[in-house]
Amino acid sequence: ASHPYHDLASRTMRGGGGLVTFFLRGADGGPADWRTTAEVIDRVRIPRIGPSLGGVESLIEQPLVMSYWNYAPEERRAFGIPDNMIRLACGIEDADDLVADLAQ
Repeated sequence: ASHPYHDLASRTMRGGGGLVTFFLRGADGGPADWRTTAEVIDRVRIPRIGPSLGGVESLIEQPLVMSYWNYAPEERRAFGIPDNMIRLACGIEDADDLVADLAQ
């Protein structure tokens, strides 16, 4: 609800999409580093690791590692790809199971 286009999206779209992007925080409250972010992805069990290719299964990825590894940190930041970004493409699995898996 804090995004500048939240109100516009609420007025013009029904429901939400199946792609969720979120950013991890470290123990100090600042952005998590890329290693911590990778460890979180490695711990989940339901979504498979990989970029979404339009299938029905849930997939999770760390764009830094999977798509932008060959760019310098300043370039990634300019693209809006911080080290702590995770993308989750939700599939047909039960949403409560996905939430519980991410919460562990």
